Amino acid sequence: METNGYILLNKDAGETSFAALDHVKKALGTKKIGHTGTLDKFASGLLIALVGRAAKLAPWFSDCDKRYEGMIKFGEETDTLDPEGAVITRASIPTRSAILNILPQFRGALMQEPPVYSAIHINGARASALSRDGKVVKMQKRPIFIYELELADYKPPFATIRVFCSKGTYIRSLARDIALAADSCGHLSALRRVQITRRHISNEEKTGFWVTDAISPKEDVARALRPMDRTAFNALGMPILEVTDRVALALLQGKKPTSFEFRELFRDFPSNDGPLSIFHQGGGCICIIEKKGNFWRYGYVYGRT
Repeated sequence: METNGYILLNKDAGETSFAALDHVKKALGTKKIGHTGTLDKFASGLLIALVGRAAKLAPWFSDCDKRYEGMIKFGEETDTLDPEGAVITRASIPTRSAILNILPQFRGALMQEPPVYSAIHINGARASALSRDGKVVKMQKRPIFIYELELADYKPPFATIRVFCSKGTYIRSLARDIALAADSCGHLSALRRVQITRRHISNEEKTGFWVTDAISPKEDVARALRPMDRTAFNALGMPILEVTDRVALALLQGKKPTSFEFRELFRDFPSNDGPLSIFHQGGGCICIIEKKGNFWRYGYVYGRT
């Protein structure tokens, strides 16, 4: 029998995300495992494993916003911007007031330069691989959004920060840039991901997936497997649309959302930019459909009625 669903994992620091997922593969006896955004080896916290056909829904989980708790060590910048790298720069330690004064400039829409030690591809090769080969890597800045940023504690040279940010945000880069703005230097010495959610749908903290509901990858992951049901999509803040037998069959046959069967169904969503989770009336999830502008993108079929 095919195993489908998702598992909330609490990855330990010092273990790679792929090692954490490997525990799940072995426990469930399947290779059909996807993830929704890896964590660096030194980092800990929430990692969502998508199992079986649910792995096809990874793009919509990866598109979510994230909440982190991190620790910046001021006075030392490493080449990797984390505790595993070599120190390349040293500077004086900033005061608490200096840090508080510059934090506002890191809230809102930003253009951020990713770390050179990252999985971003440049001309077909990972930036991290190029950097390890001694090549000079120029990283292009990318748009991100910081919804919340606060200084939770400061015991020089360590500052604890809480961050709520868009996808694509590198907290290592944020730590580097905060330190530079405070006339110092620094790196991210610890990081914990505590929430994955869709802020642009719902602002409530109760939505989303939390690390407090996660288990260790070495625990009984089979018992922690959850179905891709209405609870999951409600947690994501993703609207649910129930369809009739006729429409469900058309979707399962691979017909496009722009075809005749869906004209009446979607006429009430002319301005809806974002994904819809499609459920069979009284049944399970069929797929996700996303509208962008005047175009509908047919998602991935998850289950059958």
